[in-house]
Amino acid sequence: MNKINKIRFYIILLFPIIFYGQYTDQINSNRPGETMSAFSVGKSVFQVETGVYGIHENHDLLKYENNGFGVDMTLRWGLFKERLEVIANLQYQNQQQTSRFSKEQQSGFKQTVLGVKYLIYDPFFNYKRKINLYSWKANRAFNWHQLIPAVSVFAGANLSFSDNPYSFSPESSVSPKIMLITQNHFGDGKWVFVTNIIANYITTEFPSHGYVLTLTRGFNDKWSGFIENQGYKSNFYSDAIIRGGAAYLINENFQIDASVSNSLKNTPSILYGGLGLSWRFDGNYKEVRVKIDKDDDKKK
Repeated sequence: MNKINKIRFYIILLFPIIFYGQYTDQINSNRPGETMSAFSVGKSVFQVETGVYGIHENHDLLKYENNGFGVDMTLRWGLFKERLEVIANLQYQNQQQTSRFSKEQQSGFKQTVLGVKYLIYDPFFNYKRKINLYSWKANRAFNWHQLIPAVSVFAGANLSFSDNPYSFSPESSVSPKIMLITQNHFGDGKWVFVTNIIANYITTEFPSHGYVLTLTRGFNDKWSGFIENQGYKSNFYSDAIIRGGAAYLINENFQIDASVSNSLKNTPSILYGGLGLSWRFDGNYKEVRVKIDKDDDKKK
């Protein structure tokens, strides 16, 4: 082995190649944040992300208070293509609303969304960072390619049921929801920044527009943490929410998480915390492997 080949060998050991694709060796969950990631779970992969939460809501002007709990669940299925994902998002909440003169028990589906997500641009597809055989400093320099985000779009439908206390209308209805999703990876994947730009209930009398910004940090092979800012505005309700939490990887297909959220407004002020888990079934996934002939590699 000549000197150049030796240098190349040691650089490869120092800088492992990171591949960003749809399917990952470890489960890639959207929990415990509220953003939707740009990448899908992978073709033929099925994933469940669910949790329970408690909520306290207080309105200073209208003088009412809500206390309750809820269950949310997201079902994700990679279908037909690596870039395509079918999504069902469900949220059920039960609460007691207390005002000056009354108490009312309320329950129902706060959110029911069915839709599909498609990755339209992957900056890491067919991309390989060039290694400088003569400069350690050049190889450690900031990779400007990381500033190019992966881009996905989501299109779905909100299903609102009749006599639902969380619905804008007493009658059943269907309204569209669309979303633009971007995702960046920084620092060899330790930092992930995801943005969602959302248009919701578009055809109703109360269309809503919003955003979610999430920054996630992987601390080691098991632990990760995140901070998040969510805002939405409509004629019915507007607010901004700060959220934070952590997730722990039990094994390649199972993750648990915890989070806490707080609104910036007091009309109403909202505080809630939750616990959740994510589970993945990838038994039908067929991984593509590249076989390298050792003899040919030695010749090179």
